[in-house]
Amino acid sequence: MRLNTLAFASTCALVWGFGLFFLVWWIIAFDGQGVSPGILGHVYRGFTITPMGSLIGLLYALADGFLGGLIFAWLYNLLSARFEKR
Repeated sequence: MRLNTLAFASTCALVWGFGLFFLVWWIIAFDGQGVSPGILGHVYRGFTITPMGSLIGLLYALADGFLGGLIFAWLYNLLSARFEKR
């Protein structure tokens, strides 16, 4: 069975992007703005726990999720093809 790489990458991008977006708004709702973003603030430049930071994080996470999903699906297809031959 092969994975559709673009479909899998798009799904990963949407899950990671909107997951991060809603997580930021959840933190804003319960802890307020200006909370330390932790490690994601170091990985995603400009990302903060603010409304503008949630949009910046969304863009970074969409790109990051797409690339990660693309690599994962490509690697899965490569390895599954090799193991099917055995």
